[in-house]
Amino acid sequence: MSNTQYPSRLPCGSRLLDLSRPHVMGILNVTPDSFSDGGRFTARDAALRHAEQMVAAGATLIDVGGESTRPGARAVSPTEELERVAPMVEAIAGNLDVIISVDTSTPAVMRESARLGAGLINDVRSLQRDGALDAAADSGLPVCLMHMRGEPGNMQDNPQYPDIVSEVHDFLVERMSACATAGIAAERIVLDPGFGFAKTLEHNLALFKRMAELSALGRPLLVGVSRKSMIGKVLGHEVGGRLYGSLALAALALTKGAHILRVHDVAETVDVVRMIAAVEAVQ
Repeated sequence: MSNTQYPSRLPCGSRLLDLSRPHVMGILNVTPDSFSDGGRFTARDAALRHAEQMVAAGATLIDVGGESTRPGARAVSPTEELERVAPMVEAIAGNLDVIISVDTSTPAVMRESARLGAGLINDVRSLQRDGALDAAADSGLPVCLMHMRGEPGNMQDNPQYPDIVSEVHDFLVERMSACATAGIAAERIVLDPGFGFAKTLEHNLALFKRMAELSALGRPLLVGVSRKSMIGKVLGHEVGGRLYGSLALAALALTKGAHILRVHDVAETVDVVRMIAAVEAVQ
């Protein structure tokens, strides 16, 4: 499943992520307006219980997000985002043995989350906000860079690309170069093709089919397609009916080189990973 071209262990704060095997990242949205579970985990105790359940189900990373990035989502202030995210990072760090990823583009949130015990910065804007590169560099944490054009509020306004894979490849190369200039070594970088971000259904399908081509960049891939609209458009299901489509894409992503699967349905996805691993382990 994995074609390792780099050290097999990624330092994530006080923990190490073993890149010789695939991992499941559980999504914890502490927002009122996320597309799938907005509002369910805004209370600290409910969010912590959900994180505990995902870790028990086999998640090795928990991705905490305080700003919805669904199409058309409104922006939130750095103060509001920090008030949502910081208590959860602190609570998870104090109670669970898991790598904490913080889904943020905001420098203040990066800095405070790193101080409180986060192990990964997951930025859909690829560290393009003012001060984000410096904050990420200073944190010492690995970063996940994702492809997106525009902002969540306008990213789906008629996106067009001559070649979606070349666009994503070239964008990620440029952002890796910017990271290098800021002092973030390639060894600290994870890449995300950005499914559903500034892409039509046709773009998403073509990118998924050719995703293995991004392995040429030599960095581990994070794939997040759980319950997304590309599944709904193909299968005709609303968000609550997209489990099987999500699992199909999770399995396919592993065959195309994904190392981290960012999902809502942790237990079911862990079963997919374990079953594929059992087959691949046979000599």
